[in-house]
Amino acid sequence: MKKHSARVAPLSACNSPVLTLTKVEGEERPRDGPGPVEAPAGAEAGRANRSGCRCSGPRLRKLSWGLAVVLCVCASWAGSTQLAKLTFQTFDAPFTLTWFATTWNCLFFPLYYAGHVCKAADRQSVKQRYRECCRFFGDNGLTLKVFFTKAAPFGVLWTLTNYLYLHAIKKINTTDVSVLFCCNKAFVFLLSWIVLRDRFMGVRIVAAILAIAGIVMMTYADGFHSHSVIGIALVVGSASMSALYKVLFKLLLGSAKFGEAALFLSILGVFNILFITCIPVILYFTKVEYWSSFDDIPWGNLCGFSVLLLTFNIVLNFGIAVTYPTLMSLGIVLSVPVNAVVDHYTSNIVFNGVRVIAIIIIGLGFLLLLLPEEWDVWLVKLLTRLKVRKKEETVEGGGDLGSGPRNKSRRARPSFAR
Repeated sequence: MKKHSARVAPLSACNSPVLTLTKVEGEERPRDGPGPVEAPAGAEAGRANRSGCRCSGPRLRKLSWGLAVVLCVCASWAGSTQLAKLTFQTFDAPFTLTWFATTWNCLFFPLYYAGHVCKAADRQSVKQRYRECCRFFGDNGLTLKVFFTKAAPFGVLWTLTNYLYLHAIKKINTTDVSVLFCCNKAFVFLLSWIVLRDRFMGVRIVAAILAIAGIVMMTYADGFHSHSVIGIALVVGSASMSALYKVLFKLLLGSAKFGEAALFLSILGVFNILFITCIPVILYFTKVEYWSSFDDIPWGNLCGFSVLLLTFNIVLNFGIAVTYPTLMSLGIVLSVPVNAVVDHYTSNIVFNGVRVIAIIIIGLGFLLLLLPEEWDVWLVKLLTRLKVRKKEETVEGGGDLGSGPRNKSRRARPSFAR
């Protein structure tokens, strides 16, 4: 029997809302998409109901894990955003913070291998596992040419995505940043439709229009001031880099198993250390991002931000093993009201009508983009099932009313015969 494994496109912290998962042959657990089940009829009803009871256990377990994953995604994403805002009050260096957090990506593959040793029945050595995961890059594995052509561009996009996001947090409040970044899912759809020739879906075009309308309304909410316009432009740029990262990954590399994704993300961390380290040094000596003493650096905030970001990426990239991808994406949307509550008590944000409508419009567009491609088929099946059930209940109700007098007459006939 063929087994299946989930394949994921490795995502940055700010690439998270563009999560895409597919099923391919391999070693890991497959993904099951939720969908309406056709109602049983006639003599098959009892058997189908019993089988449904047997299936409810795994589904309930998967939904329970999904709830835990949603809370973890929401907490880590909102927590890292708020902690970044707090860090910039004493350490005004968004690029240095981006570089520091990205170096933690090197832990992805070691953490994955630790899980492999604890879980796998046939354990492999680090070298064997590394070679097997390197097949993701081709028959020759990870060569110098592959490193610069297939890994380096994504390292640059990763850095730009996170830097623009963090720099935007300096300009505008975290509520606006988090909700505007949700537009990247709309950008992914548009780029996929143009570049990858993905299936056209009217509901997703509507979602993209809602996202663009929300961006315009969010800009209008603060009166088109230069400070807020720059911040909004930075977030939109970050969302665009995130969408480009996702589409290029699918175009050039396709999809990856868990081990391959972990190795790829670790390679991005290595690229960051080897080739991006010089930029924070240059910014320091040119006093663009300057701090008087290394003792003044809030190391606790930097490490806390990096841990939250690492947790967020781990849960988002590998959470498919225990739950549905759609539930994980909901954690991104739920971080918006969390940031709004925190901003309400810690900043001078004004939730006027325009801002609230913009938040609702962008959130609605994001939720529409979570609909599966077969959503219309599922909807028709669900409506058909409800219609059939209602018809059966009507027939049963009429049968019960008609059976009463007939049963009484049948019982009465023997008494008359006597």
